[in-house]
Amino acid sequence: MLGKNQVECPQSLLRAARSSAPLRTAIVNAGAAVVMESAYDAASAGVIEPVFFGNSDAIQQHASELNWDISSYQIMACDDEQASASAAASAASSSDVAAVMKGHIHTDVFMRALLNRAANLRTERRLTHVFHMTVPGREGQLLLTDCAVNIHPDIETKKAVIQNAVDMAHALGITSPKVALLSATEEQMEQMPSSTEAKTLTDWAQDNVTGAEVYGPLAMDLALSVDAARTKGVNNPVAGHADIIVVPDIVTGNALFKMMVHYMNACAAGIGLGAKVPILLTSRADPPAARLASAALAAIVKNHGDQST
Repeated sequence: MLGKNQVECPQSLLRAARSSAPLRTAIVNAGAAVVMESAYDAASAGVIEPVFFGNSDAIQQHASELNWDISSYQIMACDDEQASASAAASAASSSDVAAVMKGHIHTDVFMRALLNRAANLRTERRLTHVFHMTVPGREGQLLLTDCAVNIHPDIETKKAVIQNAVDMAHALGITSPKVALLSATEEQMEQMPSSTEAKTLTDWAQDNVTGAEVYGPLAMDLALSVDAARTKGVNNPVAGHADIIVVPDIVTGNALFKMMVHYMNACAAGIGLGAKVPILLTSRADPPAARLASAALAAIVKNHGDQST
């Protein structure tokens, strides 16, 4: 049975985001009701300072429907979604904005503009996605990665997946996150590539990942349940205490986070990492609380990165 309780944005994320000035955020192809509602919620919460890209008449119309005076915010008039994405990417490249939010635009058009080498937003890191999951009744923070960008990541991509998630955990105040590499077993099995890859990544992380404990393979119960880990004799510190779960592929991750959202009323705040600015891949299907939480998460990560440099 699907969960019926209303999803709530974690107050801890909002408090942390408000510790710095609102994040100047490009809203790409903003002229749609749900997009303007998301921008309104985040701006009203003191999380972002929106910069609107798109049809200026539509943007003004939807703002009026919200009784929102946007006269103090910048509007960049663009003819279509491609022009909006390209202009926002250029603004991010020139540091005129510090984050980019997907509005009423096809994801492939949005991402192609941001990852175009001419936009100069790429870094040495692979772009990955991380969900911050707030599950009612569960203490602590849980990060899931990569559930939205990399379809079937190879070993090198998973290294970036791990490092980006560890960096996010540090930004969230988790000083030594425990990273579980998900499989369906705690043993290496040649027939199950996720298990052998997890062992390879565990060995790699010992010399290459600082400020975190990385271990796998672990099945889901062994990653989160102390009792299950004890029963099966898995004594690694990550077992039963995971802060980060690295999924083997996008199908697993997509199913896992949607199960938590729809059956456990979890709030899923998600952003793309690995570019020079955080990327908010919001969806029309996301509840308002999740869209607000994603904006807060982007602000936390960006502000932490600025303070670290």
